[in-house]
Amino acid sequence: MADYPPESYPMQGWGDKLHLFIPDFVRVVNKAVCGRSSKSFIEEGRLEEILQTIKPGDYLFIQFGHNDSKEDAERHTSPWSTYHRYLRHYIDGARAKEAFPVLISSICRRHFDVDGLLINTHGKYPRSMEALAAQEKVPFIELCGRTAVAFKEMGDAKSREWLTWLRPGEHPNYPEGIEDNTHLNEQGAEAVARMVADAIIKLNLKL
Repeated sequence: MADYPPESYPMQGWGDKLHLFIPDFVRVVNKAVCGRSSKSFIEEGRLEEILQTIKPGDYLFIQFGHNDSKEDAERHTSPWSTYHRYLRHYIDGARAKEAFPVLISSICRRHFDVDGLLINTHGKYPRSMEALAAQEKVPFIELCGRTAVAFKEMGDAKSREWLTWLRPGEHPNYPEGIEDNTHLNEQGAEAVARMVADAIIKLNLKL
């Protein structure tokens, strides 16, 4: 979701491409930061910064999960307890400002087993977020499931085209090459942004 600096290109987050698929009068302000969990983002003061500027009628798109499963104390949350507790800070904070929160599950990691089957690496976090969205009556975009379907349809080899996979010498930013199954490239970011835009239409969100 996060924007990346030029030295990380062609790695890109879908938030950088969302403007391509929504009306021109809608302004996208991408405050996502890579490597953060629902917990660490708050504890670094980043949510508070957003809540100081968000306005009535704005939408707050909330996507966490990739890093909530990390073991370090700064980021780790438990899917059915502290994960909910931290996500509620985003929901309640947006509503207090008369803005509209939207929960979005993490994109699926591209991990296939030896039989070519996609492996679930997010555990209970996507389902936990969906349950919280229903409980709090918050719109929910099931991006984990949507991207999993896309990866399965493309298969192991072709799905690399959406991720930051480069051979040694293929790009100056990655002279040794890179095989990243988590972070999107420009093509993948655009495809996932289109999925989000389609979901916005289906949910009838009035941006």
